[in-house]
Amino acid sequence: MKDADLNHLRAFLVVARERSFTRAAAQLGITQPSLSNTIKRLEAQLGVRLLARTTRGVAPTEAGESLLARLAPLYEGIEAGLAELGRDRNSPAGTIRISASDYGASSFLWPKLAVLMQNYPEINIEININNELIDIVAGRFDAGIRFGNQVAQNMIAVRITPDLKMAIVAAPSYFEAHPRPRTPHDLVEHNCVNLRLATHGGLYAWELEKAGSSLQVQVRGQFTGNTTPQMLVAALAGAGIAYVPATLAEQYIQAGHLVPALEDWWPTFPGYHLYYPSRRMSSRAFALVVDALRHQD
Repeated sequence: MKDADLNHLRAFLVVARERSFTRAAAQLGITQPSLSNTIKRLEAQLGVRLLARTTRGVAPTEAGESLLARLAPLYEGIEAGLAELGRDRNSPAGTIRISASDYGASSFLWPKLAVLMQNYPEINIEININNELIDIVAGRFDAGIRFGNQVAQNMIAVRITPDLKMAIVAAPSYFEAHPRPRTPHDLVEHNCVNLRLATHGGLYAWELEKAGSSLQVQVRGQFTGNTTPQMLVAALAGAGIAYVPATLAEQYIQAGHLVPALEDWWPTFPGYHLYYPSRRMSSRAFALVVDALRHQD
């Protein structure tokens, strides 16, 4: 295609991302009418409508979504490469966007990334707390943080934590009023703190294991949350039995604020991993983030 056509494609990409001609025009440094005419010329050249105006702004058509999916990775790679060339090799810079669960971000990302940002003032970190298994490419994230068994096979995965054990706990006041469960099946008779996973559209079934045997228990209870801190706070308040990371519960167990139950059924998961598409390693700033988070045995 001609050089002008490449500019038209970039204009479409920005409008499709921003979902607004006004914001896209400001980002591109041109007027809104000029941008609108550019999109019309591109649509005429391709013979297909790419964008549709809605009451909420602008949205890609089916053809537009298809083109966007192909263009976005290419332009991101070009922009990252040009940005890297324009920087002093001794001063890596850029914004790294990471999708992570609340517990993974607060317990494992922040401590290491805080040090990295102190050492490299031009590296910016943006962490989006999301407990869903989202498509990080479609969401325009550089990387995601999930348990190793949740990472898609087409992604590069780097272990950032050792294996993690989950704990079953409740406040002493709860067990004063209710008998402690002796088997996993006893849990269905208790008031348990539930976790709703938007990805599956339902309540999380507690995964338990003992001596090579595993089972799932669909618990019930008055309170349901969608983050780990909510579940921990509910357990500490005596609202019921909760299923939370053992490393998070340990300090409260030692202080006597939580009581463990069914310890021999606590499962172990294959640790958190940083995952990302292979093309993302072109950025030196991103490579430093990976090295900072990498788990050291």
